[in-house]
Amino acid sequence: MSYETIDLSVADGVALVTLNRPEAMNALSRRLKEELEDAFENRLAADDDVRAVIVTGAGERAFCAGADLKERSGETPPPAAFFRAQQATHRLFGRIAAFDRPVIAAINGVALGGGAELALCCDVRLMADTARIGLTEVRLGAIPAGGGTQRLPRLVGASRAKELIFSGAVLTAEEACDAGLASRTVAAAELMDEARSLADKIAAQPPLAVRFAKRVIDRGLDGPLEAGLEYELYAASILFDTEDRKEGMAAFVEKRLPRFMGA
Repeated sequence: MSYETIDLSVADGVALVTLNRPEAMNALSRRLKEELEDAFENRLAADDDVRAVIVTGAGERAFCAGADLKERSGETPPPAAFFRAQQATHRLFGRIAAFDRPVIAAINGVALGGGAELALCCDVRLMADTARIGLTEVRLGAIPAGGGTQRLPRLVGASRAKELIFSGAVLTAEEACDAGLASRTVAAAELMDEARSLADKIAAQPPLAVRFAKRVIDRGLDGPLEAGLEYELYAASILFDTEDRKEGMAAFVEKRLPRFMGA
């Protein structure tokens, strides 16, 4: 698939996915969602050289302003059709959340509604100090239906999530960090450099260990502590005999930089 609404590039183990509809504040049109799913499901999943992914928005105003309301204007689909459409959105966001390598959201501008839900699917959220984020669907008589009602409470707790969703609040970058919604805030001019620096650090680590760490953390959050701890033991045991672990130990003893191969 050739892309019209996103840009995708890969360099030195880091993929950069840019939502490229700045004239529409990078809103989630049907075409953009199809291309984003193809990028993660096909292009990135098949490229073992990719060790980290950065997602951001084109321009300075928006990371993603949410659903393309102009595209939806005048549409009143029956509940069954709406259900199927939202299933497709859940599938897309689920693919990003479950992608087996770390995904960093570089939130360069507003992230509202579905745009905030997209950011919630990423493993790490860095926000420009000028950015804003919020699940604002209630203002339109709707609810966050792209996973926001489930992912936000897991990040900030049920009470705080309810407050934010019920009020349709839009948080500043500082407020988002204080709430635990974002990892940290960065000067707008430095956002992409910071995101790239973090991605480079991740890409330099043994890829199997990073993949297992992500999987164990995510699976552990979905169940009781004891189940998570057992999953952790299994993962650690599998990694124990990998070539990368042996290389990491040898490099430490020999006081040299390791050469990780992902095996």
